[in-house]
Amino acid sequence: MDGAGRPDRRAFLACGFAGATAALSGCSAKTAASSTPGPSTAGPSTTGASPTGRPTTPAAAFARLMDGNRRWVSGDLQHPDRDPDRRQFVAQAQEPFGAVLSCIDSRVPPELLFDTGLGDLYVMRTGGEAVGPVVTGSVEYGPLTSATPLIVVLGHQRCGAVKAAYESLRDDKPLPGNLQAIVKALQPAYAEAARKGGADPVDTMTRAQVTLTANDLRSNQDLAPLVKKRALAVVGAYYSLDTGKVEVLVGAPS
Repeated sequence: MDGAGRPDRRAFLACGFAGATAALSGCSAKTAASSTPGPSTAGPSTTGASPTGRPTTPAAAFARLMDGNRRWVSGDLQHPDRDPDRRQFVAQAQEPFGAVLSCIDSRVPPELLFDTGLGDLYVMRTGGEAVGPVVTGSVEYGPLTSATPLIVVLGHQRCGAVKAAYESLRDDKPLPGNLQAIVKALQPAYAEAARKGGADPVDTMTRAQVTLTANDLRSNQDLAPLVKKRALAVVGAYYSLDTGKVEVLVGAPS
């Protein structure tokens, strides 16, 4: 962070903020590992996974999610981490390997379409992946407090929130109540879609929203250093309602 004597943000989040959010998040694994068995905090192995199997590198975390999505598409699901033993294992501490920012759409639940379970993912859901300070802070929480190595911004086919925002901006007709806040947040994606054109402007806007949001997160002042060190990847992706397949748009780790 800039400025001499200014407190380091990661230390602030891991210590002071963790106490305030313990009831909500089960606390950072760093605060609980000393007294409760939980996911290992050991360094990455040659496979990019800890001894407990948690991916510890961006590439390994990304591969875990995409393998889960392939099972979702084929129907060959494993339903991992969804039994009473897992519930007890993560009850006192959590160390998710990924964070997903997706839409509120009822047809796009990240835990299901990536075939994951309890304690595997931090999930944030907003209309059209609209972001603001609170949402951005929520996305940052895992990487900054428990070394979560992967963020995925996930848009989807036939997004109602994007369609509503597109029509509002096109027709210059504000939406009622706080829905207008979503429209405002999606305005840059609308401008990008207008610039690109295409047969399906709503789909173009959806993909633009994913890419713009992923790029903004990747370059923000707190996440950028982690990305530069290759400790974090920020992926933009698109989910097909028709096939169940996740398509990577930008940022896949190598």
